Amino acid sequence: MRLDPVTLEILNNKVAAITEEMCVTLQRTGRTLYVKETADFACALAGLDGRFFAYPRSIGVSGFVGLECLPAIEAVVASAGALEPGDVILTNDPYRSEGLATHLPDLHMIEPYFHDGRIIAYGWCFVHCSDVGGRVPSSISPLNTEIFQEGLRIPPVKLMRAGRISPEVELFLAANSRTPEANMGDIRAMLAALAAGRRRVGQVIAQHGAQVLLDAETDLVAFAEAKARTVIRTIPEGCYQFSDYLDDDAATPLPVRLALALTIRDGGVTLDFTGSDPQVATAMNIPSRGRPHAWLTLRVLALVHTLDHSVPLNAGLLGPVSVVAPKGSIVNPEEPAATGVRHAAAIRVNDVLNGAFGLALPGVMPAASSGTVIPVVVAEPTASGGRNVQVVEPMIGGTGARQGHDGVDGRDSGISNLANNPVETVEAELGVEILSYALRPDSGGAGQWRGGCGMALTFRILSDGANVLGRGMERLMFRPWGRSGGCPGQPGALIVNLGQADERRLGKIDMLSVRAGETVTFLTPGAGGWGDPLRRDPAQVLRDVEDGFVTIAGARDDYAVAIADAEVDAAATAALRAGRAGTNGDVDFGPERVAWDRAFPPELMTRLNRHLLDLPLELRQRRRRDILERALSELPKGFPRTEPDGPAATAARQIVETALAAPQSHP
Repeated sequence: MRLDPVTLEILNNKVAAITEEMCVTLQRTGRTLYVKETADFACALAGLDGRFFAYPRSIGVSGFVGLECLPAIEAVVASAGALEPGDVILTNDPYRSEGLATHLPDLHMIEPYFHDGRIIAYGWCFVHCSDVGGRVPSSISPLNTEIFQEGLRIPPVKLMRAGRISPEVELFLAANSRTPEANMGDIRAMLAALAAGRRRVGQVIAQHGAQVLLDAETDLVAFAEAKARTVIRTIPEGCYQFSDYLDDDAATPLPVRLALALTIRDGGVTLDFTGSDPQVATAMNIPSRGRPHAWLTLRVLALVHTLDHSVPLNAGLLGPVSVVAPKGSIVNPEEPAATGVRHAAAIRVNDVLNGAFGLALPGVMPAASSGTVIPVVVAEPTASGGRNVQVVEPMIGGTGARQGHDGVDGRDSGISNLANNPVETVEAELGVEILSYALRPDSGGAGQWRGGCGMALTFRILSDGANVLGRGMERLMFRPWGRSGGCPGQPGALIVNLGQADERRLGKIDMLSVRAGETVTFLTPGAGGWGDPLRRDPAQVLRDVEDGFVTIAGARDDYAVAIADAEVDAAATAALRAGRAGTNGDVDFGPERVAWDRAFPPELMTRLNRHLLDLPLELRQRRRRDILERALSELPKGFPRTEPDGPAATAARQIVETALAAPQSHP
């Protein structure tokens, strides 16, 4: 450490405040709902190594602390020469930025901050913009099969040179979007945020000196890493394994597996994703580039910061973390794999991290959260012949319960701090009428501590020619799991014209065409419960009923609590509870996952994926589909919602075993 502790703490607070002012500037000057209301953006300060030494604590996307700017910076220097004052880098390409960007609608900017002719730090920001072209409005579709379908790819380039926006870059940005004016409004807000950071960094240098700031950049990261290692040493050492599934890859009914072996040793953490599925032919791949990427490490960051609130929020938090992400897998795809819905897989990575850490810290880690974030988008025609593309709401479920605490209802900050869009603003910006936006009773998993409720959104379309997009829909089949005897949360659903004669229940959607007058309802999953529901105080169950989290029927069915005339019927409750056995065990995945594991146990799926990753990339997806479709043909219709009998499960397993034993030849 070069700086004394007092000076370091002063600088830590100052640079964190700078990043928060940058975020406030961006939000206040942003053009689109998703920026100024939902807050899908972030700002940070990076050191000369391109890693963040300062990150906002309470505004914007919370989890991008581990992103790295240096590959994008080096790419621009290699192609366009040295950076000069007034230059600003722009990129959205996951592959050419080496994972700084992870899908094309996220525009990232980097500005070098100079002092006395040399770079002293970098300002960084990103926003999720409305549309960058591609096959569908808003540019994100789960059914895209390669990144070229997802919109305009921007390798790291100079958006600004010597303080002036490049007219050529501005021209191709405008020509490749359905919403060029909205995009440019958000881009100018990003430039304003970077300017605010430049100004404040200059003030810090004027007060403390350039060398003190440079020393703080490295000392803060080193200090955070040392404190993170101290926290990790309090976790029992060992190797902990956990797996979970996406419902499917959106193009086939085959579930997508995320698997983790978590090793904790001597203050370090290794995350080994070997056993996860190969990259998919749809848009759910996470372009980590094999690094300890933000999308693979969010739960580690959250755990360290939970166990020690004093750890500075910067890249040092992830210094103790190493990652094994097999190349060509869903967590490290090869170009040109589509990545638009990478957040769906990232949420499931968060779940497997949560599950594995829960084996080491069962009294600390919660049950599964709702496991989904659905930016519900409406694209509607405009009078000028274009398209108005806006997010109605970022639909989220609840937070998992943990020992001693219920989950949070309708709120899950596991991968971001996305906020609700005000109903009045949505109706002013889009041709929709919000009919209902509420918590979803009985959706949270029952337990001694109840899982957080999911959400229910219903809106009416007011004009013909509109489309609804709901990227990232998950947990429609495999439920958010409960822990330590707690029950899983209820799965999600999508319903058109709920309660009407032409009601339609749909699965995942790409781009849903809707007519004026039709209603669309999104139901997000509830989170998992913790502990035996029969141990929940009946008085607390009554309060849940009064508050609308649980219905009277749910109180009886899930908690064995009888409620009559707004009071607990003690005698009836005692009788109900006496007639039931309590729950125990570590994880309750729900009946669908139990059925799946009966036919395809975790150990078998790990061996299958190791086998697939030994094949050439172009053969993996076809081979996986061939094996699993033949195995599924032995199982009952509706599997895994339908439980297979013993012979059927055995037959399915045997098909996989035979395929693994057969010698393979390929070009």
